[in-house]
Formats: sequence, structure tokens, C-alpha cells
Amino acid sequence: MKYNFEKIEKKWQQFWDEERTFAVGKDFSKPKYYVLDFFPYPSSDGLHVGHPEGYTATDILARYKRMKGFNVLHPIGWDAFGLPAEQFAIKTGVHPRITSLQSIENFKRQLKSFGFSYDWDREISTTDPEYYKWTQWIFIQLYKKGLAYQAEVAVNWCPELGTVLANEEVPEQFEKGYTVERRPMKQWMLKITEYAERLLIDLDMLDWPESTKTMQRNWIGKSEGASLKFQIAIPDQVGDKLQIGRDVVQIFTTRPDTLWGATYMVLAPEHPLVDLITTDNHKTAVEIYKESTKHKSDIDRQALEKNKTGVFTGAYAINPVNEKEIPIWIADYVLMGYGTGAIMAVPGHDQRDWEFAKMHHLPIVEVVQGSGISKAAYEEEGTAVNSGFINGLKTEQAKKKVIEWLEKKGIGNGSIQYKLRDWLFSRQRFWGEPFPIIHLEDGTVKTVSENDLPVMLPEVESYKPTGTGESPLASIDSWVNTIDKESGKPARRETNTMPQWAGSCWYYLRFLDPKNNSELVSKEKEKYWMPVDMYLGGAEHAVLHLLYARFWHKVLFDIGVVSTREPFLKLFHQGMILGEDFNKMSKSRGNVVNPDDVINEFGADSLRMFEMFLGPLSATKPWSTKGIEGINRFLNRVWRLIIDEDGNINSKIIDAETHDLSRGISINVERLINKTIKSITEDIEDNDLKFNTCISDLMIFVNEAYKQENIPKKIIEDFVKLLSPFAPHIAEELWQKLGHSSTIAFEHWPEFDESKIKEDTVMIVGQVNGKMRTKIDVPVNSDEQTLLSLMKKDEKIKKYINGKEIIKEIVVPNKLVNIVVK
Repeated sequence: MKYNFEKIEKKWQQFWDEERTFAVGKDFSKPKYYVLDFFPYPSSDGLHVGHPEGYTATDILARYKRMKGFNVLHPIGWDAFGLPAEQFAIKTGVHPRITSLQSIENFKRQLKSFGFSYDWDREISTTDPEYYKWTQWIFIQLYKKGLAYQAEVAVNWCPELGTVLANEEVPEQFEKGYTVERRPMKQWMLKITEYAERLLIDLDMLDWPESTKTMQRNWIGKSEGASLKFQIAIPDQVGDKLQIGRDVVQIFTTRPDTLWGATYMVLAPEHPLVDLITTDNHKTAVEIYKESTKHKSDIDRQALEKNKTGVFTGAYAINPVNEKEIPIWIADYVLMGYGTGAIMAVPGHDQRDWEFAKMHHLPIVEVVQGSGISKAAYEEEGTAVNSGFINGLKTEQAKKKVIEWLEKKGIGNGSIQYKLRDWLFSRQRFWGEPFPIIHLEDGTVKTVSENDLPVMLPEVESYKPTGTGESPLASIDSWVNTIDKESGKPARRETNTMPQWAGSCWYYLRFLDPKNNSELVSKEKEKYWMPVDMYLGGAEHAVLHLLYARFWHKVLFDIGVVSTREPFLKLFHQGMILGEDFNKMSKSRGNVVNPDDVINEFGADSLRMFEMFLGPLSATKPWSTKGIEGINRFLNRVWRLIIDEDGNINSKIIDAETHDLSRGISINVERLINKTIKSITEDIEDNDLKFNTCISDLMIFVNEAYKQENIPKKIIEDFVKLLSPFAPHIAEELWQKLGHSSTIAFEHWPEFDESKIKEDTVMIVGQVNGKMRTKIDVPVNSDEQTLLSLMKKDEKIKKYINGKEIIKEIVVPNKLVNIVVK
């Protein structure tokens, strides 16, 4: 009987659906395991074969943990708000709700075709009003705590898209040919900076890749140093004398010991002081430079390899440690959003400043003794030179002395700063969560009553940008104009919408209690299920999504909604599956492989196992059609090992409680199944999730099983259990063929017997004069005399030692014998 994967896979997918096999149990006395995929965005393109790699890995863990007796939560949902759906709606005229639902249905069909063991009863979508009701509720809590506010800030404005873009979204839109400019706009902001220190400290309690934790630490960017003020001096009209004004420039530096090396100052082009201090003869150049900066993203401005452009303002600052007048420039490599938007430039000891000074012929002074600063800045710590009262001091001591001096003078103090900025939280889009905010005529801003949530999106005919910088919602008067229920006064709704990040910040909590209409999540369920035990997804979300989710979680912890300080206990990043041409899969390259086509030809079990067998889960590796053909052949061999041509159990599988060696049962197959159980169990539990070696072990077992005259049914049943997390459809079918009426999904994971793994014999190497001449099997732990005797009787060894004087005999028990002859 042939292995008919099409029939078998459809049969079991239908069974799992109808029986609700993977609906989560309510037995809170059992140990729990919460395994979660990064929230998928259902695009109109559907899945390619790179996407299911992570989903397959989490499914293996979920199936394994169920068999180990855990109550497993393995849910799925959709991060379906966002710019792509809105842009598609603008192009096609089809409502983004309709296109999003179509994309969700397609994704759902594809995921079900893999046989993933999701609890579909818990399916959620960020676009469902019953879901975003609670996103809006969380925003209200943020507002109540003073963590949500409005401010005019410089943003990345894209005229073609009619919306603000996050820094991370800018490069992608540039690639599409859109323009992006910096523009001041009134936006909603979230005070993530209030949580900077906690977000930093609590990274230490997480089992995450060290590279990801480092990226988060760098993004938060804690720096210790000094804050201080430089007075500003502007030339008088004649230009031959400086007038010291009232204005000062506030800066922060991590190296106050290098103040004597500050030979110029740089302001961000957007700095509010620029217009005040720029002299008449420099205004034109400054305005041209400011205008050019508007069209650059923060990422472009900070690129290390870019030329350090800038313009002199005509004004000077007074260096407080030596009273020297240093010129004030503007340059786009300084950002208004970081620190104070101003720096003291020490070109001798900062490479960016060194490059700028070289380009603009500014002085470079050595104030930390090093190997010279003629070819590059010396950025290490060392001994202060040319630095007044700190000369001869080491860096740490010098820093302290300068800070003491600044504090005594009243012009500065020791300070801690973070690179982390408050989160720009509003978008000028239609397809997003409406803010639960109303604006009264007197300028008062209020939250909508929690009883009136959700604030739902209106039905509209057009989603096109207004051209005014406002969201498309601003033009829908019937929705915008409302009444403040508390005062009865006219009010206008907030017309910006939340960014796509909002819905994905907390979705892991809603999975715990998706049908709860009275609270975000019940305390009982949250306390049982949290934190997430395994969170698996791509490294592209290593900073922002994970940082934002951690921030919201800490706020919810502070108000008593959750009981844990962190949401995701363990994090794993799977690698990328490239096209067969070793490039990232993309439509433009024409190297995308559709999983529907692969499943139709080889089956879901073959695709699941192949993606796990490609290499280490964390590695990047190319797709290979030939490789999946090999896995498909393996599954066919598994089928033929257990099922004969008539569809019955193979006659070599005997139903014997005891292993009767007289019936042709090799003791080796018993040893091998125990070794296989141990190896696969340890590799699944391993931090690196060694699923590729698990599959290798399954193959080794099958090869050995084919050599056996007879195999006990119990051993075959254990093998099928081991196979089931990786290839669940064929495993279910074989389990049923072996005489079981219940699903294999909740069978007990097989245990290994350590005593049966122990080898009776061991292979040792025979050497003559250090060169290997033979290998022989000997009883384990044989003594030295026995090993020497056995080795000297070996024909291959005898050839090299007969008639020769033996000088030395070296014996390493269970490993080798080396006979040294003249």
C-alpha cells in the first residue's frame, strides 16, 4: 500500500478541526507551557516557504510538551492594521477591512495545510473592534498615568503616503521612490523614557540571545557623564568684537575630561537656537542647509561613511574651562532627537568630530595622551594632557575632578542620559486604531469614557490622504463631530490613528482570555499562563516590537493587570530561508517558492521536516528542491517499514512483551531506540533547538530497523511517537494503523532506559608507532593486559610488530592501544 500523503493529511487536518483536538485545557493543576510565534501580518501575497520555518519549530515544541504532560497554549492571530493594507485600498478602491479579511483567510488556509496544532478557538485580529477596544483601554491607562501626551516634534513626513513614518520605515519607502522630509507636527507621544532604567536592568533576567539584549541596551543607550552650559557670543555689527549674550547652549558629554579639547560646537539644524544666533552674513547658507536636511532621514544623517557636511552660524561659544571662543556650526550628523541636540566637538578624541574638523579645517587638540591624532581620533581612555588642573590624571579620576569643578562653578553637574526617545505614537492614516480622545472647543483634551469603548472606525468611501497632513478621518464630519457626554458640550474626535505597533504590543495577553468582555484578561488566567515560555520569530523585531511590548507590559504590571515584570521569558530567533539562488526571497528576484506548490507535490510533513533538517534553526540557509525530495523518500521508507503492500502492519513487527532473541530480534535495535529517545529528547530541550539532529536520529533508527528480521511493536510505537512532532499527519495515521483509537497528540512521550543504552562492547583503535593500523571491538572496561593481548593477536597489528623489538606499550582504556617498536 502506497503512502498517500494527500489523503492522509486532509483526513487528519479535518479530524483535528472537527474534534477541536488542540483546544487548550482548563486544568490549571497541570504544569503549563506557553509557546508563541511573532504576530504574523497577513499580506495579500500569502506565505512563502521561508515563513513556516518558525511556525514549524513552535509546533514541534507544542506537540512535544503536550506529550510530556504539559497544558500547552499555542495560539495564533493577525496583526492586520497597517500601511500596506491602506495603500492597497487606495489603489484598488476595496475597503482595507475586506482585503485584510481576504488575506487572513488565505494565511489561515495555508497555516492549516501545515497541520500546525494551534488552538483556533483563540484566534484574534487587531482589526476586530472587540480587540482594539482593549488597545484603546490601555491607551487610556497610559494617559491617566501621564505617559501619553501631545507635543510638536520633528517627524518623517511622506507627502505621497500622507502620513508620518517611523525612522525604521523610511528606507523601505525611499526604495519605492517616495520622498520623505522632516517636518514639525503635533503628535501623540508615549513616555517610554520613564521606563528606560527598568527596561535596561530587567534584560538581565531574560533568557534571550545576547546579541538581541545588546541591541536593546544600545537602543536605550544609557550614558553617564556631565551636563553643562556654554555661553554664546555673537559678533557685533562691525564684526571686530564678540558680544556675550544671555543665551546658553546645554550639552551632555560622557567625557568631561576632554573639555580642553573642545575646539568647536555643533547644533542640530533643527535646534531652536539656530535662528537666534545665526549672524546676517551666514543666514542664507544656514537656511539652505536646514532645508536640505529636511529631506534626510535620521538613519541617513548618522551613517558613518557619509561626508560630514555643515555650515558655520557666525556665532561662538565660550569654553568654560579655558575661556576660549569656539565657533558654533550646524551639521546634520547631530540630531535634535538625541540628547540636547547640541554637542561640544572634541576632534582629537571622537572620530566623527575628527572627520568634520579635517573637512572644514578646524583645530584638533590632543588632550588624552595616546599614539597621536594626525591620522585618526584617539578614542580610548588614558592620561590627561594639555588640560589645566587635571593634567596627569587618569580618565576616571579626571572625569570626577571636572564634574566637581563644574558643580562648584554652578555651570554643570554629573548626569545620566539615555539615547532612548519618547515613542511617537500617532499616524495620519485611516486603517488603524482610533484614539479614545476628544478635543473640546476650549482646547481641553479628554479621554472617552471606558464604558463607551470601543471607538470604532467609520465606514468611508475614500482612504486617500487629505493633503493637509491630517488623517483621512479628519474629513468625515459625521464621525469627527461628537458630544462630550460628561459636559454636553460639542467636541471633536482625535483624527490620528495609532501605529501598527499598538495592537502587537499586548496580543500575547489577549490569547489567554480572548472572549472576555469585561476585562483585558482575568487575573486567574494571567497568573497561570504568564510569562510566555518560548517566543520565536525573526531577528528583524529584535528592538522595537520587543521594546514596546516590554514597556506596555511594565505599565500593566504597575497598574496590577499583570503579575510578571517581563512578558517573554525565553526568546529564539530562527534564521532565514533563502531562495535557491542564495538571495532573500522576493517577487522582484523571481525566487519565491510557494508552500502550496510544495505541499501539493510532496506533502506538509515533508515540507515541515525538510525545513527543520536544512541546518541549525538559527542559521540562514538556502532552499533546495532536491533536499525535500530526499525527505519525502525518507517518509515513504517509514511507511513501508510499518505498512505492507496490502495496507496491513508489516509482518516483521511482532507484538511481544519480551524481546525473544530466538525470534531474530537484535539487542541492538532495543539499545538504538533507547539511545534515539534520549538523543531526541535532549535535542528538543536544548537551548539551540537542535531539530536537524533529531531528524538525523530518526533516519539512523529507520536504517537500522530495515536490517532487523523482527522488531517489537512497542519499539515501533515509541519511534512513531518520536516522529509525531515533526511529521504529525503520517504519525497519526500510523498510530491508528497500529491499533489505537485515540489521537497520538496526547500520548506519553517515550522514556529511555539508561541501563539499555550502555554498550557491552566498545571499538578501540590499534596503533603502531602512533599510526592507526586497525580498529577492534572489545568488552567495555577491559583491563590493560586483556587489551594488549587482543591487539597483538590482530592480523593487521601482527604485520607491523612481528620480529621487531617492542620499546613501549601505551594503553588508554576504552580508546586505544599504541605499540612502539624499533
